[in-house]
Amino acid sequence: MTEFTAKLADLPILIRAVHPELRRFLRDWLCEEEPELTVEMQPEDIDRERELDAESRAAEGLEPIRFSDAYLETLALYRKLAEALVEREVLLLHGSVVAVDGQAYLFTAKSGTGKSTHTRLWRELFGERAVMINDDKPLLRVSEEGVTAFGTPWNGKHRLGGNLSAPLKALCILSRDEGNHIEPISLEDAFPMLFQQCYRPRQPEKMPLVLSLLERLGTEVKCYRLGCNMEPEAARVSYQGMQEEET
Repeated sequence: MTEFTAKLADLPILIRAVHPELRRFLRDWLCEEEPELTVEMQPEDIDRERELDAESRAAEGLEPIRFSDAYLETLALYRKLAEALVEREVLLLHGSVVAVDGQAYLFTAKSGTGKSTHTRLWRELFGERAVMINDDKPLLRVSEEGVTAFGTPWNGKHRLGGNLSAPLKALCILSRDEGNHIEPISLEDAFPMLFQQCYRPRQPEKMPLVLSLLERLGTEVKCYRLGCNMEPEAARVSYQGMQEEET
């Protein structure tokens, strides 16, 4: 057992880990501040992750993969943090977040739709003005001052993002299309996809917290629906479309 403090979503968290690799995984988020929350990992958390993966792959007719215990502990920690952080007004939402000129834009969609490809187009369009916050599992902190997007070490297969944060200006539901078009949508229209893409706690008593955070998220941040191809023009159309409320 090893312990250390990491700062995620601006919260110092004491983590008691089974394997030392977990500290290395979180190395860019380590801090020396007084922790406000403690998360303790257990061997059974790792066993549970192995069971969940096997069940998921069996449902798709696939053979299980023998992942290392150290890797599975990173997944177990992600799950435990997501469960704990909803009580601190922090939501984990599956998506790709890119910041331009210090403001963050989150793209969410079903896996394989092209979120990472689209944010790559933004980086190509804006160059040094654009920076990746997170390409898979950002944390969103909802407060009276607005919503802030935070990077996490769970940043996708391309490992894009880092220990960065930016105020979230807009949230966009992405879909493939032959042309490029974007329009604002209501929270009611956005809610089904947001609910599908957020982490939903296993503890039923925490679900009202998640629903409340999603509602506040959709109230504080403008929501859009983007239909796009994966040509460079798609980035220009989506960026300009999300500036409309200021014109």
